[in-house]
Amino acid sequence: MPKSRKVIITCAPTGAIHTPTMSPYLPVTPDEIAAASIEAFEAGAAIIHLHARDPEDGKPTQDPAVFRKFLPKIKKETDAVINITTGGSPHMTVDERLRPAAEFAPEVASLNMGSMNMGLFPMLRRYENFKYDWEVEHLEKSRDMVFKNTYQDIERILTTCGANGTRFEFECYDTAHLYNLAYFHEAGLVKAPLFIQTVFGLLGGIGAHPEDVTHMKRTADRLFGDEYVWSVLGAGRNQIPVASISASMGGNVRVGLEDSLWGGPGRLAEGSAEQVRLARKVIEGLSLEIASPDEARDMLDLKGGDLVTV
Repeated sequence: MPKSRKVIITCAPTGAIHTPTMSPYLPVTPDEIAAASIEAFEAGAAIIHLHARDPEDGKPTQDPAVFRKFLPKIKKETDAVINITTGGSPHMTVDERLRPAAEFAPEVASLNMGSMNMGLFPMLRRYENFKYDWEVEHLEKSRDMVFKNTYQDIERILTTCGANGTRFEFECYDTAHLYNLAYFHEAGLVKAPLFIQTVFGLLGGIGAHPEDVTHMKRTADRLFGDEYVWSVLGAGRNQIPVASISASMGGNVRVGLEDSLWGGPGRLAEGSAEQVRLARKVIEGLSLEIASPDEARDMLDLKGGDLVTV
């Protein structure tokens, strides 16, 4: 299958890694999440990858009732592809994590392709005071925790969401996750085109050196040939450098405050739309074009927004 020269920008405006203390720009309430998503779409994002937070304290939640407060607004104001997390938070059970994607049947759902150590605890050294007690507990627990994504967990998400016509953003934090995906592909539980999001720079996963990026790309090429669409996200300060490598190699990019809080050296981004614009400058500086939502739907063989339950 020929690879398009258009570059898909995915934007993740909030998530489960960062906490409210870390940035005043991190969207927490449903209205803030909706506004950040709409702004990212207007800046050029074709796909919006969504988490939810308790509007009272910013704690990650997979309660479908909270998603229901912002999904209709995003659908009304944009034509973006909606991508709902099944990763949720490492502290949740797979049943908790699965609930919103199962209920709303989005065009895309994220799916972590293996268990891993996810070390968030080094962030504790960067902040002296936290707004909420749960933030410290959330980070400290990652010192002795495995983010569980067993083969049984993965198959449960694949079969539950796949029955609704949802396709997947396969999040691969290391080469072993690519091999796990290859197993499910060979078993016939997933079908091409595979949307593979390779993740770089999180403690517990592969690093963000350019050789790490090319190693993941070479491995995916060998395992999947032309049956996949490649995208990357770089954590923290690695966001734009990793995105630049991907775009220059024919790949796609993901940005957003879920993955990085930064808009430049030592400067917080004032929103995910700012990061979308930075990624767009890189893409257009390479004489490439960004993909529209409908072009992304075509590249990923999605069912269409009219078949989403919101």
